[in-house]
Amino acid sequence: MPWMKRWAGPFPIVAANAAGGSITDIDGNVYVDFCLGDTGAMIGHSSPEVSAAISSQSRNGLTTMLPSQDIAWVADHLSSRFGLPKWQFCLSATDANRFSLRIARQLTGRSKVVVNDWCYHGTVDETLVILDENNKTVSRPGAIGPQVNPEITTRAVPFNDLGALEDALKIGDVACVLMEPALTNIGIVLPALGYLAGVRRLTTQYDVLLIMDETHTICAGPNGASRLWGIEPDMLVIGKTIGGGVPVAAYGMSQHVASRVEMLMKGHDLDVSGIGGTLSGSALSAAAMKATLQNSLREEDFAISIPLATRWSEAVQSVINRYSLPWTVQQLGCRAEYWFAEHPTNGAQAAATVDDALESFMHLWALNRGVLLTPFHNMALMTPHHSEANVDQHSEIFEQAVKVLVE
Repeated sequence: MPWMKRWAGPFPIVAANAAGGSITDIDGNVYVDFCLGDTGAMIGHSSPEVSAAISSQSRNGLTTMLPSQDIAWVADHLSSRFGLPKWQFCLSATDANRFSLRIARQLTGRSKVVVNDWCYHGTVDETLVILDENNKTVSRPGAIGPQVNPEITTRAVPFNDLGALEDALKIGDVACVLMEPALTNIGIVLPALGYLAGVRRLTTQYDVLLIMDETHTICAGPNGASRLWGIEPDMLVIGKTIGGGVPVAAYGMSQHVASRVEMLMKGHDLDVSGIGGTLSGSALSAAAMKATLQNSLREEDFAISIPLATRWSEAVQSVINRYSLPWTVQQLGCRAEYWFAEHPTNGAQAAATVDDALESFMHLWALNRGVLLTPFHNMALMTPHHSEANVDQHSEIFEQAVKVLVE
């Protein structure tokens, strides 16, 4: 996978075993894992409950293209957790976002989608965009083979900018706004006070569907950031986190949206609608999701992991203060990150803080001393399987690296 090239150093380590909050490589080196599969293993590696569910289901059929009791349980649970009554399933948040955009365009009869500048919603063509120096929506650097000029499909607007959002919506051709409640894939950028409520107000005013991608922001708490902050989206996407490492995703809909979608789910050509797939909602996926949601991502789990992220953040900020660095720390639930600048308020500001050489140094310094950070940015994710000693190990390593830099 291309992202393997993002690890610091000439090559990534080769994992032999992963359990809880650690990884052991093929040379027997043990690492505290604060990457956790970039959220895919947020519940910790090798969950006994998920492993048992997978093993049991493997003896009863992995995929049948028929519903299972588990998938009905998962849908009911997601409804209770996120507040949206109807759910469909797929294998990745990329697919869930793609299918949600299709549904939004079909229901509204409009062609355009709005996303945030420097967002990331998987490998969805319409979302691999940024704003250039002329405020024009263009393909994001690194995007390979965009199928069309992104101006045809998408308008990018800066995060935390309600004026720009209203300018994009009032033209009248926008089907939906797809966004994270807080940016995460360009680094953690938190919403300004009143911003999300303003987004909800504007999307309602202009009859535009609001789709929240909570694949990463589930780190805010068991009900995601949207519900934590009192925002009611029309659709919500949740991905890899709820499968315990098995490829899964789901997208939920309000009753108003669901009733209209149900009218689309009929006819001879339903199987070539561009939505779904033969492995979507498989028995294997359902078993993994049920085991994950029954045994993790609960209040009691976040009661352990969020304080660990706070401990991580406070220790890093203490070092920054002690050495008078112009750096800052940001935290979102059980996810934390340090910046080589003041807190950014939008994606473009976040992108401008990137220092590849410094980032690689910090990551490689930590890696060579037994700590893995997410290879993108300077981000750490906590699981209940981590300990205060794991956090303190990073804090000591972080200070060592800073001391070398400043001296």
